[in-house]
Order: sequence, then C-alpha cells, then structure tokens
Amino acid sequence: MELRHLRYFRAVAEELHFGRAAERLHIAQPPLSQQIRQLEDELGVTLLVRSTRKVELTPAGRAYLERVDAILDAVDVAGLQAQRIAEGRQGRLAIGCVGSATYSLLPRYVRALRDELPDLDVSVRGEMLAPAQLSALMSGEIDLALLRPPAGDAEVVVETIRRDRLFVALPDGHPRGGDRTIRLETLRDAEFIVHAGHGRSVLNGIVAAMCSAAGFVPQIRHEVTETSTLVTLVAAGLGVAVVPEPTSALGVAGVRYLPLAPGAPTIDLAVARLAADPPPAIRHALAVLRRVAAMS
Repeated sequence: MELRHLRYFRAVAEELHFGRAAERLHIAQPPLSQQIRQLEDELGVTLLVRSTRKVELTPAGRAYLERVDAILDAVDVAGLQAQRIAEGRQGRLAIGCVGSATYSLLPRYVRALRDELPDLDVSVRGEMLAPAQLSALMSGEIDLALLRPPAGDAEVVVETIRRDRLFVALPDGHPRGGDRTIRLETLRDAEFIVHAGHGRSVLNGIVAAMCSAAGFVPQIRHEVTETSTLVTLVAAGLGVAVVPEPTSALGVAGVRYLPLAPGAPTIDLAVARLAADPPPAIRHALAVLRRVAAMS
C-alpha cells in the first residue's frame, strides 16, 4: 500500500464517481479502478459498491475514509511544516537581552517577530549581563544575544544595531534634579549604584572610566545584576546611577533621568550570534531586529 492508493480512494469516495475522480487526479479511469481494486484486495474488504448508475461507500469504506482523511491531512501538514522550518518561518528562537533593552527594544522586537513570523516560537531571557549571555550563546541555551559590546570571543559574531546616550538616574528631590543636563564631575561626592563589576558588566567599566576622566573615583554603595533593581535602589534614595537612555522606559516612580552633558560617551547595543552560518530562522530574526532597531 502506498500513499497514492489512499489519495485515489479519497478522491473516489468524495466524488462517488470514477470518471470525475480520474479527472481530479489527472489519470485515466481504468488505472484508477485497478488501483482501488488492489487496495480492496490488500485490505480484504469491499470499500465501494459500484453499479452502472452510481458508486456508494460501504460501512467499512466510510470508516476507512475517516482514517484516510486523518492520515493524508497529517502527511500534508508534515510536509508544510518541514518546508516552513527549512525556510526559517517555523521553529524555536531563544533571545537573551541586557537589562536596559529589556524595557525598550525587546517588547517591540518580540511583537514584530510575532507579526512577521507567527509560527516561530520565541522565548526571552531578560536582564542578562553580557558574560552570562555569551555563556548561554555558546551552550546553545539562546540563539541571539542583545548585549553591550565588546563580546571578546572569536566564535561569536557581533553586530552593532544601535547607539544609546547615557543618562544619570537621580532620586526625586536630588539637588541636581531640576537641571536639564548634568556633568559627571558634579557627582563626585555622590554614592553610586552600579551594575556588577569584575568583568561582568560592560557599563560598569564605562562608568569607572568616565569618573576617572572627570577626576574622581566613584563611591560605590551597591552593586547589582539587574537594571530593575538598580533603578529601584535609586528611587529609594540610596544613590545615583549612570544608565543607558532606554532604561527610562522602565518607569519606576521616584526617579528623574538627566542626560549627561554634550560630549559624554555613548554606549552601543549589539546583537551577537555564533560565528557559524546561521540557520534561516536566525537570519529572518536578524532582519526583523535591524528594522525594529532602525525605527527606535
């Protein structure tokens, strides 16, 4: 028995006419009749009652047709699914994301993926520092990493997708809160809340270098791993923090964001993937990301 036998039987069972079924299948009627006879012989049952005026399904034929429909529909769905996976329009995609982009770019990106690739199962791991993302990328836990470069690994391809300004997050009531911009040297006596150091946060190193250029060493009161925690501690009045501009999208009450004065450094947001030729799903996802980032 082959799939064509099932397809031939379904056509005859639906048309209840060998001539019309043969036209639908683009074959001659005699070979069609022969194939149905072979199927019945193999099953050992009569599926169709033929007369000079009509064709009817037997009870066995009706029951068999239900199963045949399910089998052929499943085969068709399997073929379409295989094609969509090969084209990168169906499958799984895991994305890691640094804290500040978790609250700005990431929601728009995931919505765009859902709209353009609705059959792609997207999962997200937010609030990940760059080293954790690189580790997850290398182990296969995530497919794309939205992070702050440099990544520093020859096995990883890094592409800058956006450049963000740096802001200072101040608690409500801070003496400098009414300024339009702020210079870092005016905060030499402030206590800072920073992302975890010792190579775990790119921004931590940037803040240290900026403070050094401004002529002071920052007083670190707290080190945290999550941007949401950092902003919450600022809102609690426990210090100030230097953050990428998109962090302001987090919307924690009790925090005022001021841009650093003109000439201050910016910080890149990049997407990282393994250096091997990416499968179609990742190529599609990268194309969507570039479009979303260009509009933000």
